[in-house]
Amino acid sequence: MSGENAIQIVDSIFEGKKKLMDVKSHTIHFGKIQTPSLNGEGWGEVIDEVVVSIYKNPHSYTGEDVVEISCHGSKFIIQKIMELCQQQGAKSAKPGEFTQRAFLNGKLDLSQAESVADIIAAENKVQHEMAFNQMRGGYSAIIEGLRNELIEFAALIELELDFSEEDVAFADREKFNLLIQKIKSTVTNLIQSFELGNVLKNGIPVAIVGEPNVGKSTLLNVLLNEEKAIVSDIAGTTRDFIEDTLIIDGVQFRFIDTAGIRETKDTLEAIGIERSYQKMKSAKIVLYLADIQKEHKEIIEDFKLMAINKNQKFIILLNKFDKVSSCNAIDIEEAIETLTHQKTIVISAAENKNIDKLQAELLKIVQNEKMNFDGIIVTNARHINALKDTLIHLNQIEIGMNQHISGDFLSIDIRMALQSLGEITGAVELDRDILGTIFGKFCIGK
Repeated sequence: MSGENAIQIVDSIFEGKKKLMDVKSHTIHFGKIQTPSLNGEGWGEVIDEVVVSIYKNPHSYTGEDVVEISCHGSKFIIQKIMELCQQQGAKSAKPGEFTQRAFLNGKLDLSQAESVADIIAAENKVQHEMAFNQMRGGYSAIIEGLRNELIEFAALIELELDFSEEDVAFADREKFNLLIQKIKSTVTNLIQSFELGNVLKNGIPVAIVGEPNVGKSTLLNVLLNEEKAIVSDIAGTTRDFIEDTLIIDGVQFRFIDTAGIRETKDTLEAIGIERSYQKMKSAKIVLYLADIQKEHKEIIEDFKLMAINKNQKFIILLNKFDKVSSCNAIDIEEAIETLTHQKTIVISAAENKNIDKLQAELLKIVQNEKMNFDGIIVTNARHINALKDTLIHLNQIEIGMNQHISGDFLSIDIRMALQSLGEITGAVELDRDILGTIFGKFCIGK
């Protein structure tokens, strides 16, 4: 329970050694929850023996007086205690109301408050790390740092307007231009991180592609450790894509087994092959599977026919290396990696060999991508819209400075950029409907 009368309300139904109003903050007290007597003297029915934790304002999650009642897990007991609290004046919390109060009382900024919901919803290590880093304020510090630098120059330009008749320049335009370039670079980097943040949040799509009968379905089954796809010696068994998720060392991947790529007159298989190309185009990582028994020059020629997207990461997997000698396998691996400039790994999906090397390479790709953004990755669509608006206004400032427009027009664009940045952390006043939408996505408990 959080609010001005939280401690007083619990005091009215709690019997312990001391009145809760008289105890220190951050203390725990044992006692009984009881119904008040009808005449106002003494106690009625005992509901439960409980432990009560007291957090007095402003040193609490919400910044208000907070009381936590730890009781036994009976639904009857929980319901009865809630009824007693409501009879004494408490009301049920709305979704996100505790975190909304924390935001309104200055305990969290808006981006930190939103990350609380992401922490609760996190299903793997990476999702938790991204949300927790945001809640700790690293992202907020970057945004506020940019705002403060802009505010400093905005103040100097506003000062120039007060002395417009004297034609005095307080803001060094050259320094301001360098600042705009720096802020644009940071904002652009944050916007670009959203694509990575989105796939990390929802699972990194990995397409398994290659000719028919090279072991794509076998590889999927080995990765997932279950018979997800039908395995057969007959070429063209997989006629549509099969998709499932796997968490490797805390990172969620979405593996997609596609139909074998070849020329065919079979209508259904042709549709499956077309879908394979579509899935390959939308994947973040593409695993190109080839039979190591094939001539390596032919493997390279087949790989070159793939439509490589510069934003995608390719790994060439040479399957069935148990069918050739170890020395020969290593030579082919080195030759193909040298000639294609793509990471190449020899594997045996049927015998589950070198699958650990593949998993390590997948994790390495993710780690390298994260390092490109210094660990600050945007995952919130509202933030991206605000950053894109900021970039538009920064471009307008840059154009205005190049055209030597007057300070009064320049200050308008600066204010608009500050407004957009402030919307991310809640540094500017937001419409209550917007706040309601943001906190309405939370669970009742927060």
